[in-house]
Amino acid sequence: MRMLLLFYAAAISTSPLEARPAYRTKAPIAYLVDMTSGAVLFDKAADKPIPPASMAKMMTVYVVFDLLQSGTLDKSTEFMVRPETWAKWNNTGSTMFLKPGQRVTVENLLHGVVTLSGNDAAVVLAEGIAGNEAAFVERMNATARKLGMTNSKFGSATGWPDGGRTLTTALDLAQLGARTIQDFPELYRQYYGFRTFRWNGITQLNRNPILRRLSGADGIKTGHTGEAGYCFAGTAVQDGRRLIMVVAGLPDPDSRQRESLNLLNWGFKEWRSLKLYEPQSVVATLPVQLGSKTQIDVIAPKTLALSLPVQRAPRYKLFVRYSGPVKAPFKKGAELAQLVAKFDDTGEQVMPLVAAHSVAKAGFFVRALNGLKTLVGT
Repeated sequence: MRMLLLFYAAAISTSPLEARPAYRTKAPIAYLVDMTSGAVLFDKAADKPIPPASMAKMMTVYVVFDLLQSGTLDKSTEFMVRPETWAKWNNTGSTMFLKPGQRVTVENLLHGVVTLSGNDAAVVLAEGIAGNEAAFVERMNATARKLGMTNSKFGSATGWPDGGRTLTTALDLAQLGARTIQDFPELYRQYYGFRTFRWNGITQLNRNPILRRLSGADGIKTGHTGEAGYCFAGTAVQDGRRLIMVVAGLPDPDSRQRESLNLLNWGFKEWRSLKLYEPQSVVATLPVQLGSKTQIDVIAPKTLALSLPVQRAPRYKLFVRYSGPVKAPFKKGAELAQLVAKFDDTGEQVMPLVAAHSVAKAGFFVRALNGLKTLVGT
C-alpha cells in the first residue's frame, strides 16, 4: 500500500480529545455517518449483531434494484400472488393487502416493500424472481458478501423473526443504505421518499418517522419486532450533505422518532463540510504497470469534502492511498485509490478516487518501450 502526501493542515491548536462534539442518545445502538466524506460522526455499539426486523428488506430492495439496472428484470414484469403466500402473510405484520391469484408488477411490489414494508410484497418479489424465497435469500447473502457486509446474514426476504438466522449490524445497514443511494440513484429517487401508497383501494402511510419532520429526509426503512425493538435506518440531505443513521433497540415508536431526529439534527448542526475537490477534478497522478499508458490521473467522482466540527478545527494530513503501481487493464471510473484525511486523534475520513480514463493492457513491445522510458527517465 502506497501513500502520496498532499498537504498537512493545522487550523488551530486543538486537543484531539476535544475535537469531536459530544452527543448522548438513549438508543442502545446508534450510528451516524456522513456519506460525502465517509466520516463516522457517532458510533454506539454499531458493530453489535442485531436482528434487523424489516430493515432486512433494504437488502431485498437492493437485489431487485440491481436486477432492474442490469436489465435482467423489468419493472413492468408481473408476478402472481400464490395462494399459499397470501395465506401465510395476509394480516401477518405489515402488509400491502395483496389478493390471492392477483398479478402485480415489480414496480407496484417495490412500492409495497419500500413505502408500506409489506411482508407479502417482499415474498412475492422473492418468489417471482428466484422461484422460491430460499433461493432469493441466497442472492441476498451473496450480495452482502459482495458489498463487504461481513457481519450480516439473511434468512428471509422480510426480516421476520427466525430464531437468529437473520443478523446484521448498524454499521452494515448504514453501508447498505449508502450503497443503495450510490449505486442506484435514479431508482432510489423513483421508489424512496413517498409518504403514502394506495393498493386495492387501501391507502397506507409510510412509517418513516422523519419524512415529514426533517428537511431533506427521503428514506430509508423502519423495523420492529419483539426481539429487535423499534429500529430505523434513515437518511437526509441538506446543503449537499447526506447523512445516514441507524438506531435500534428502542422501546416504542415515539422514542424511535425522537432519537432519530435528534441524531440527524445534531449531525447537521454540530458538523460542517469543508469542500476539497469539485467533481471530475484531478487529485493525483499514479504510475501504471503493464498498461498502454504509464500514468493515470485519478479524479473525484463527486464533490469531495471533509466533515469537521463546527466549533473546532482539528489538524489533519491529506494523502492519496493506493496499491501501486496500478496494474492495467482498468476502465474509466474504476476506483483506483482513496483520498484519506488522517486526523490527530487517529481517526480517518476516506473518499474514493477513480480513473479519469480507461487504460488497456499493453502488448509485449509497448511494455518493453515503456520500461525503457522509465529507465532513461523520459
